[in-house]
Amino acid sequence: MQQYLDILKTYWGYDQFRPLQADIIQSIASGRDTLGLMPTGGGKSLTFQVPALAMEGVCIVVTPLIALMKDQVENLKHKGVSAAAIYSGMSHDEIMLTLDNAVCEAYKFLYVSPERLATRIFIAKVRLMHVCMIAVDESHCISQWGYDFRPSYLKIADIREILPEVPVLALTATATPEVVDDIQNQLHFREKNVFRKSFHRSNLIYVVRTVENKEEYLLKILSSVPGTSVVYVRNRKKTKEIAGFLNDNGITAEHFHAGLKNETKDVRQARWKSGETRVIVATNAFGMGIDKPDVRTVVHMDLPDSIEAYFQEAGRAGRDEKKAYAVLLFNKSDVTKLRKRVTDTFPPKETVSQVYDAVGNYLEVAVGSGLDSTFVFDIADFCGKFHFPLLVAYNSIKILQQAGYLDLTDEQDSSSLVLFTVKKDELYEFKSTAEQEKLIHILLRSYTGLFTDPAAISEETLGGRLGWSHQQVYDQLVLLSRERIIRYIPRKKTPFLTFTARREEMSRLFITREAYDDRRTRYVERVKSVLDYAKEENHCRSQVLLGYFGETGAGACGKCDICLKNLENILTDEEFAQIKSAIVQVLQEKELTIGNLAKKLSYKETKVLPVIRLLLDQQQIIQNEQMKLQLPQY
Repeated sequence: MQQYLDILKTYWGYDQFRPLQADIIQSIASGRDTLGLMPTGGGKSLTFQVPALAMEGVCIVVTPLIALMKDQVENLKHKGVSAAAIYSGMSHDEIMLTLDNAVCEAYKFLYVSPERLATRIFIAKVRLMHVCMIAVDESHCISQWGYDFRPSYLKIADIREILPEVPVLALTATATPEVVDDIQNQLHFREKNVFRKSFHRSNLIYVVRTVENKEEYLLKILSSVPGTSVVYVRNRKKTKEIAGFLNDNGITAEHFHAGLKNETKDVRQARWKSGETRVIVATNAFGMGIDKPDVRTVVHMDLPDSIEAYFQEAGRAGRDEKKAYAVLLFNKSDVTKLRKRVTDTFPPKETVSQVYDAVGNYLEVAVGSGLDSTFVFDIADFCGKFHFPLLVAYNSIKILQQAGYLDLTDEQDSSSLVLFTVKKDELYEFKSTAEQEKLIHILLRSYTGLFTDPAAISEETLGGRLGWSHQQVYDQLVLLSRERIIRYIPRKKTPFLTFTARREEMSRLFITREAYDDRRTRYVERVKSVLDYAKEENHCRSQVLLGYFGETGAGACGKCDICLKNLENILTDEEFAQIKSAIVQVLQEKELTIGNLAKKLSYKETKVLPVIRLLLDQQQIIQNEQMKLQLPQY
C-alpha cells in the first residue's frame, strides 16, 4: 500500500486516501474486476489514476463526458503525467496520431468516448497496445435499467474479449441494486466484486417546500442561510431570468448552461469558486468535475427527471461535512410539467421515423451509406428547415441513438477548417498582398493535404508563427475566403452526429421495444418516484432516498422537514409556544451556539433541540458564519 500512498503524495499532495479509495485501489491493483460506488465528490478518479501510475502500460478510461475528459487530461498533464483523449469531432489524422502514440506507450492514460470504442481503427490499434487497466466512469450508462443508458457503452464488452486478462474498474455515483448487478453482468465481471460507500450524508438536510411563488421563497432561503449556493432550473432561458432576479435583490448571481462559450463558463465557474459570485443558477450541465466543498445550499426550482439525478445534484452541497441544505421547491403545476416532459421525451414512433429521414436528407447521406460518418450538426438549423420542435427533434435523435442508428455527442469546440479551392499552379498566379503571401506560406508549411481535404487548423498556432494576433489571422483568412482562394470555416461550438449504422429507408426503420417502450416505462417510473418524494408527508426524506438505492435500516435523520414536523408533534402546543418564546427572548440579548442556548434554558434538552431545529428550518431563527444562532435581521 505504501507505493500508492507515495504516488498520492507525489502527484496530488495528500497524505491519506479517503474512505473506500484504498480498498478499491488494492482490489483493482490485484487484478480483480471491481465496481466502486462512491457519492459525487468522493474522489473516484484517484481510484484508477493512482494504481495505473504504479503499473506498466496504458490505462484506457471510458467516459461520455467530453468536457470532463478534456479537464482530466489537462490536469494530469499539469502534474507531469502523459495523457490524451479521443472523441467524436477529431480529425482522422488526429485520431491516428493519438492511437499510434498510445501503441508506443507515449501516454499513461488514454481517455476514450464510448462511441469511439467500436470503430475498426480503435479495435485494430488496441490489439497492439500494452493496456494495464480499463476504467469505466459513469458505468451506470451500460445498464438498460439505469437512468442514463447509452448503447455505445455495450461496446466495452467487445474490448474485454480482445483484452481478456486486463482488469476493469467500473465507477458510478448512483446505482440501484438492480443496476449494480447489471453493470457487472454487462462488463463480464469474472466474479461479483462491489465496494460501496453509504450514501448517507449526516450533515445534509433535505427539505421540500410546497410554495406558489418559488422566486420569493428562493430569496427567503438565500437571505436566511449564508454562503455559496447552486440553483438548478430546467431550461437555459430560466437560468438568466433567475440570476437577474437575484441580482436585482442584492444577491450576486450568474447563470450557466451548456450553450455558453467555454471561456465564459470557465470565468463564471472561477468567480463562483472564489466566492466573488455567491450563487450560480444553472441547468444540469453544471457540476460535473466541480468540487467546491463549502456550498451551503442546493436549491431545485424544478423537479428533476429521476431520484438519481436529484441525489447527485443535491449532493454537491456540504462536501466540507458542515451543515448544508438541499431544498426542492414544489407546487401543483410541477405535476402537469412532468407529464408533458414524458410526452416531449418520448415523441410518437412515427415522428421519430420522420426525424430520422429528415436527418439523412439534411446531411445528404444516401440510403445504404453513411456508416461511421461524422457530421457537424446544427440542430437549430435542422429544425428550422424541416419544421420540427427543437425538443421533439432532440429526443427523437436520442431514441435513434438507443436504437443503434445515430449518435449525437454533447456540444464541443470544433477546430477551424481550411481547404484550398484553387490548384497549386493557380495559387502561384494569384496576386496576393504581402500579408496574404505570408499566411499562405505558413499554411502550406504547417498543414498537409490542404488541396484535397479540409484541414483542422489553429489560428493561435498560425499567429504565433507569424507574430500576429488571433484577430489578424482571422481577418486575413476571411479575405482569402472572399477571394475564393480558400474555403474557411471558423471554429464554432457545435455537437457532432455520427451514423452508427448505414442509412435505412424510412419504411425499414425499426425502433425496438427496448429502445422505446421499455425505456418509456422506466422513465415514467422514475418520474413517479420524484413526485412521490416531493409529495411525501410521513417518512424521513433521507430514509426515502437511501431506500431508493437499496440502503435499508438507516434511522431517521431528525433534521429534514418531515422529521422536524414529526418532532413537533411530540410537544404539546403549549410546550412548543413556551420554549419558542424563551428562545426568542434569549436571542434578543445575545447570539449563542445551539449547545449554549440549550443549557441556558430551563427546559429538557430533548424538547429544546426539536424546537430549535424547527425554527431554523422555518428561518424564524438563523445560524451565522460563526455557527451561532440569532434572530433574522429584516
